Amino acid sequence: MIVEAIHLGAEGVPELWEVESVSAVAGRGLEGDRHFHPEGAKPGQAITLVDAAEVERVGLPSGGTRRQVTVRGVDVNGLVGKHFRIGDVECYGVELCEPCLHLESLTRPGIIKELTHRAGINADILTDGTIAVGDEVVAL
Repeated sequence: MIVEAIHLGAEGVPELWEVESVSAVAGRGLEGDRHFHPEGAKPGQAITLVDAAEVERVGLPSGGTRRQVTVRGVDVNGLVGKHFRIGDVECYGVELCEPCLHLESLTRPGIIKELTHRAGINADILTDGTIAVGDEVVAL
């Protein structure tokens, strides 16, 4: 139940880059990412997580689903409606993050069907802190 990878991206740029750690800001998102909301994120728009096994199952590379945090050994869908911790950062799972046409345009036809209900979750960040590769993910 650990963080395997962290991917960030810039607004309007399809390529993501991998980082070893990132600052998580309560109610706003991950610093340096295209989805950081300086004025405050709407519910479920602060951070996304995906299960590495699902990414591998559909043959995408790490970061290929465009989710920010890739975890292994965690029932990601089971975190919806629950508080959980990534390292020392407390989060709350808001909803499933379903695949979209944008993801399909960047990958291949059929990816939406392959990842429906398996593409990760949208969550809120409740406390400031740092999220790093190797951090434990723990349901609270």
